[in-house]
Amino acid sequence: MKKRTKIIATISDFRCDTPYLKTLYDAGMNVVRINTAHCPIEGAAAIVKNVREVSDKIAILIDTKGPEIRTTKTVEDFTINAGDELLVRGSDSPEMLSSREALIVNDGNFANEVNVGNSILVDDGDIELIIKEKKGETLHCVVSNGGFIKSRKSVNCPGVSFTLPSLTQKDIDYIHWAIEQDIDFIAHSFVRNAQDLLDIQTILDENHSHIKLIAKIENQEGVDNIDEILDHCYSVMVARGDLGVELAAEQIPIAQRELVGKCINSKKPVIIATQMLHTMIENPRPTRAEISDIANAIYQRVDAIMLSGETANGKYPVEAVTTMSKVARAIENDLEDISEVNMVRVNNEITAQLSRSAVRASQNLPVKAIVIDTLSGRTARYLSSFRGKKPVYALCYRKHVMRELALSYGIFASYGEPSIVHDRFSQQLLAKLANEETLHNEDLIAVVGGSFGATKGASFLEISTVNHLMNKALID
Repeated sequence: MKKRTKIIATISDFRCDTPYLKTLYDAGMNVVRINTAHCPIEGAAAIVKNVREVSDKIAILIDTKGPEIRTTKTVEDFTINAGDELLVRGSDSPEMLSSREALIVNDGNFANEVNVGNSILVDDGDIELIIKEKKGETLHCVVSNGGFIKSRKSVNCPGVSFTLPSLTQKDIDYIHWAIEQDIDFIAHSFVRNAQDLLDIQTILDENHSHIKLIAKIENQEGVDNIDEILDHCYSVMVARGDLGVELAAEQIPIAQRELVGKCINSKKPVIIATQMLHTMIENPRPTRAEISDIANAIYQRVDAIMLSGETANGKYPVEAVTTMSKVARAIENDLEDISEVNMVRVNNEITAQLSRSAVRASQNLPVKAIVIDTLSGRTARYLSSFRGKKPVYALCYRKHVMRELALSYGIFASYGEPSIVHDRFSQQLLAKLANEETLHNEDLIAVVGGSFGATKGASFLEISTVNHLMNKALID
C-alpha cells in the first residue's frame, strides 16, 4: 500500500549523485529541499540536474535565508561560562569579526530594538545572555547559560520584533535563479506577516513565474499572523527549530496543532519540519520519541514531514526515509477520513462540494480510488484536504502542477498531454493504472471531472467500475 503522507528530504551538493537520489526516491522521498543558506548556486544547479534525471515527478523546494540574525565569523572559537560578562554589538558589515571582547551580530540596528532585561539566545538557544545595560550601540550582557561560541550561529530574542528587510540580496539572486530553473517551491524563512510573502510574490509576478510560496513559521509573529499569511501562501511549514527557541517548549505542541488545523481548513498543504529523526544523523535506529513525533504529526493529518541533516549529511539517510515511510503507512491505516473539515477559504464551492462527496462516497461504498484530471491542481488539493483513506490518482495537464501535488496528502499525480480530449481523460489514466495493476476492471472508482473543459473546473461526480468507464470513453 502506498503511503499518503509525503516526505521532503534535504539534499546537499556534497552528496547529490543520481544513484543516491534514486535510492531515496524509491524509499519514499517526494520532494527535494535545497537549503540556500548552506549551498551555493553552482551546487544547487547540480542537485537540480540530478533530481530531474531521476524522475520528473520529484518536486524541488529551495529555502531562502530570510530576515535571519546570526553572529559573524569568529576570530577564533571561544568558551563563555555562566556569570561571565560579554559585550554584544550589531553591524551591517560582514567584515566585523566576533571575539571574546565583543560578540557581533549581522544587524546594525540590533541594539536599538532590544531592551534591558531581554534574553539573547545563541546557537538555537544553547547559550543565553541577559542584557544588563545599553550604552549607545553596545549591549552589556551577563551569561546565563554558557557554551562554546562558533562562527555564524543563530541569534534569537524571544518577544522582540525586528525590522529587518524580508529579503537579503542573496535571497533575491536565488529567487531569480529559481525562476530560470523552473523550481517548484520557495520556502521563505522567518515569515512574520503577509508583506514578507508579497515581497517575493512581486518578483515572481514580474517574471510570470508559477513558483509556489511556502511560509516557514519560525517565530511568534508568524504564529500570531497566520491568518493573513495563509491568504498569501500556497503552503505552510512549521519549522520547529527556531520556533522552539522563540516559544516556551511546552507551547510548541500547542502551536503546531493550531497551525496544522488552520492549514487543513484553509485547503493549504502543511509540513512539519526539524529534528524528526535527528539521532539518525549518527545512529542507524531512531528513538521511540522520534517515532512518536512522526506518528503525532501524521495523526494530526499533516501533508508532509521533512528530513534535514538526516539526508543532507547524515550517516543513515536511506534508513531515515525508509523509517518515515514505514511509520506513515502504519499510522495511516489507523486514521479515519475527515470529510467534515470546515468549508472555509475555498475559491470554488462546486469543486469543494464534489470533492467532499467523493470522499464520503469512498467511505460508504467499496470504492478503490478517486480519479481526477486537473489543470491547476485545485481539485486535487481539495480532495487532499478531506484526507480520504482511498488514493487519489490525478492526471495533470501541466508538469509543474504534477510536481506541486507531490506535496499534497494522498495525491498520486501523473502528466498527460494537453492535447488529450478532456472528456476522455479517464480512458488514458485508467488504462495506465490498469497496465500498472494499480486498478483492475471490476474495481469501483469515483471520478471527479468537468463537462465543459479543463479550464472550467469540476462539474460532476461519477461512480462506476473501471471497465464500464473505459468502455463509455471508447463509445463517446
